[in-house]
Amino acid sequence: MAGIYLHIPFCRRKCAYCDFVSFACGSVPEAYVDALIREIELVSRGGDYPAAFDTVFFGGGTPSLLSGEQMQRIMAALDAHFDIRAETERSMEVNPGTATPEKLMAYRAAGINRLSIGLQSTHDALLSNIGRIHTFAQFLDTLKSARNAGFTNINVDLMHGLPTQTLKQYKDSLKTICDLGVQHVSAYSLILEEGTPLYSSVHSGEVSLPDEDLVADMQDASIDDLEERGYHRYEISNFAQEGFACRHNLNYWHNGEYLGLGLAAHAAVRQKRWTRFANVGTLEEYERLLSRGKRPLAETLRLNPRDEMFECVMLGLRLTQGVDRAAFLARFGLDVVEAYPSAMERLCARGWALESEAFLALNRKGLDLQNEALSFFMR
Repeated sequence: MAGIYLHIPFCRRKCAYCDFVSFACGSVPEAYVDALIREIELVSRGGDYPAAFDTVFFGGGTPSLLSGEQMQRIMAALDAHFDIRAETERSMEVNPGTATPEKLMAYRAAGINRLSIGLQSTHDALLSNIGRIHTFAQFLDTLKSARNAGFTNINVDLMHGLPTQTLKQYKDSLKTICDLGVQHVSAYSLILEEGTPLYSSVHSGEVSLPDEDLVADMQDASIDDLEERGYHRYEISNFAQEGFACRHNLNYWHNGEYLGLGLAAHAAVRQKRWTRFANVGTLEEYERLLSRGKRPLAETLRLNPRDEMFECVMLGLRLTQGVDRAAFLARFGLDVVEAYPSAMERLCARGWALESEAFLALNRKGLDLQNEALSFFMR
């Protein structure tokens, strides 16, 4: 499986916790769309990419700032220059308050068939605390419009560990979203990133976050409440009804090949050796290089087999299923358990490993402490 990621680095307003490469802007400039299409054309000429693609994902930023016409242009360019399979999962992130019914109809007509709606909480006061531009009512309007446009594969993002958030509020959000019948829920903890407005507010004492025990209780609620309501946990923070796991993200966690297009986007492809690319991170440089017919690359990194093996473990152990032993053996000529005997000994001593003939996985406790578990594989 292989995927294409496209970065749309514009937001109506940046959230207080966000450290992604994005810029405050009311719409996506045509110059950026032109540059992105030029990059699609340039990359397609290089031939250093997979033969066909199974997933497309528009992330941001706020991709739903794209007009319907802009989305149609980008999708037409992808179809013209790459072999994108008919059954491809084509996803985009949507923020409430930025996607009109007309836009959603146009996205669906352009081929988008999966939406990821960034709600974060059903409580307006909590949304305001983290600088979201929308209300819960606007989310409900967006969800209704998405369904009217024909979308039947919808994810909703929820966050826990927010300023002033209580366990009851979080459990209420989980129940409300499940009752709405969406197919997928991404439920993850707020990460306090240095350099963001929220980071400054917390460190100045102006804002306080829930303590670690309360955040852990919220995480437990995610797992228990969502599983009880028919959402299977397939990755640390992702839950899906049967048949609705995100194929694009599964490709990441299986350490599969993908192209990254757009400002600051990353890619990973096989070029004799496993190779990672990163695009430049400034808008001016991105557009300047493409205007000269050059790919906007900032970094090319060719990994040695040992580092590639660790990447497969690091990503695969995020999945509840874990690392596929047969796939690992086919890729490296070595079973993952045999490749890391010391790590396996330590995992088993802690009681965190779930080992079968087919997979090596972490149990629930191991997933909670995944960073510590991964440190065993770095020795």
